[in-house]
Amino acid sequence: MRLLATAALAALLPFSAYAGEPVDYTVNGESFTGYRAEAAGESKGLVLIIHDWDGLTAYEEKRAEMLAELGYDAFAVDLYGKGNRPVETGAKKEETGKLYKDRERMRTLILGGLAEARKERDGKTVVMGYCFGGAAVLELARSGKAANIVGYTTFHGGLATPEGQSYPADTSPILVAHGGADTAIPMSQVATLSEELEKAGVMYEIQVYSGAPHAFTVFDSDRYREVADTQSWDAFKDFLAANLVSE
Repeated sequence: MRLLATAALAALLPFSAYAGEPVDYTVNGESFTGYRAEAAGESKGLVLIIHDWDGLTAYEEKRAEMLAELGYDAFAVDLYGKGNRPVETGAKKEETGKLYKDRERMRTLILGGLAEARKERDGKTVVMGYCFGGAAVLELARSGKAANIVGYTTFHGGLATPEGQSYPADTSPILVAHGGADTAIPMSQVATLSEELEKAGVMYEIQVYSGAPHAFTVFDSDRYREVADTQSWDAFKDFLAANLVSE
């Protein structure tokens, strides 16, 4: 169903959006397959996409193509490994669980994907992600290990900060898109994150969409909410213009 919905959306975009292609790369000798979509026309900058708990699928590829159509080079990283795209819920939990338990590996794999992305487009970058990918975005932000990142965006991602971690004061701006009806990530996490970012002096924006459940941007899901998806995508476009294009 996801592929069918994605294909239907793809048919609405101009041909220039179909610039994407899989990219095989390695991190510390391990094989991964990312997805690169080059900007239509002169590039405005690079956007790194981190996938949800399904792994890198047609969903992230579609988002990369949408960004390319807007004039951004986009690269979707692979944190699971080449050919590893879990289907069953248990397998998805297992894959994300491995990375949550080994956050150093999570950061290493994100940085490895970023290095691959920058082989074609070096320089300032915005990092964004969905669900698990949103949590991974914030993991990278807290690490302070990625150079030339001018912004972070999480869509319905996990917001809790692990014990012992915090946000450096020089963390680039953060945009959080959250569903008001998200029962997987309660509003208490939103409030706590706001307090943490205020204390650290980090610039941030949090948008909460009423009635939107977890995964409200996933096109073919029964959780999809068109209004929240459209509004959050518009907010993201504004965020890119303010923090990447203006740099």
